[in-house]
Amino acid sequence: MAALRQLLRRHLSTSAAAILSPSDPSAILTSYQKSRAALSLLRSSPSLTADHILSICRSAALSPTIHLDRLALSVAVSSLSKKPDSAPTLRSLIDGLPNSPRSLSHSIVLYGQANLLDDALRLFTSISSPTVRHLNALLFACILSGNHQEAARIFRDFPVQYNITPNLETYNTIIKSFCESGYSRSVFSVLDEMLRKNIKPNLTTFTHWLSGLYKDQRFDDVPKVLQLMKKNDSHPGALSVYNVRIHGLCKLGKPAEAKELFKQMVRNGMKANWVTYGHMIYGFAKEGDLEESKKLYKEMMSKGCTPDSSCHFTLMHYLCVGGDFDAALEVCKESMKRDWIPGFKTMKMLVDGLVSKSKVEEAKEIIGKVKEKFSSNSDMWKEVEEALPHKTYITNMILQEDFKGLFAVETATQLLYH
Repeated sequence: MAALRQLLRRHLSTSAAAILSPSDPSAILTSYQKSRAALSLLRSSPSLTADHILSICRSAALSPTIHLDRLALSVAVSSLSKKPDSAPTLRSLIDGLPNSPRSLSHSIVLYGQANLLDDALRLFTSISSPTVRHLNALLFACILSGNHQEAARIFRDFPVQYNITPNLETYNTIIKSFCESGYSRSVFSVLDEMLRKNIKPNLTTFTHWLSGLYKDQRFDDVPKVLQLMKKNDSHPGALSVYNVRIHGLCKLGKPAEAKELFKQMVRNGMKANWVTYGHMIYGFAKEGDLEESKKLYKEMMSKGCTPDSSCHFTLMHYLCVGGDFDAALEVCKESMKRDWIPGFKTMKMLVDGLVSKSKVEEAKEIIGKVKEKFSSNSDMWKEVEEALPHKTYITNMILQEDFKGLFAVETATQLLYH
């Protein structure tokens, strides 16, 4: 019997390897290796079919209680949600996950991410004795699905109906919902209720609230909230607070005001991190001030603040939109050093821009690196590569009637041997 179990485990592991590691289908993969392989496949292959996504997740035996597996499941659900008629596949994936109390709370959140809130409610009501963890997951599922009205109803009715005592996370989640749906002023009454029930607000409470006030452009309420922070032993000068306020101003198209707040933060002895810089880079780039964005990017890198991939991708996107393809190429190279490759749309914009500047070889080099990194997308890039102009084409273009004489020959030579 033991030999049979060992043979079965080996067969299942080999079958999983055929999906997760097609280059070596006989490999015996550990659980961690399966999770890593699944996440890589799901991230790098946007053209996967729904059935293939489901096969990857099942082959890796993903569990929502493991952080790496949650990332993979989130990517899978996000990809499936974009496909037509994917609800049955999503239900098959999520309902097939382990059903421990902790796992169920993650499954509820995944249903919210999939915009299947009715299924999240179905799962919640199927639990014999739901806990505050499940309630908080359901509220978060409402936020992910954009159903803030349902979040308010659940917050009002479910604690009584299911005999659940809300905790700090419950209140922070409903505050986030109010602030994302234009009701940031309602948080004053929520805070009063928290204090009556001896639930002390924390920094997250106030950062959610400040984010909502900036979103709703209720600037007069910001000083009031900062005072309430002091009163409740939360530091209004914390870096995370400054970052939320700077981000709020940048999203509103007020990067100059954000920079003034940044200067105030520095004067108060607070050191900016990559998040701070990332918000301001985005703010100035979105408003078309690419020079200021590039200056902030260089300052950030010189101070040893290593940004995440999204900062590189955002700056690259706006540099390409603004036609600064040389700078975009430098940011792209810096990103690739860290194995961060922007999406196809941004990379295609960069490649087209380089070609328009007669930098065909640089464009080919970029395509080669992307194909090497994401072999599953090589067909898309093959079409782009085949459309690139050749040296003969460039020479003919330059030697047209508009470019006669010695100048044309010199220009052609420069382009050919650049």
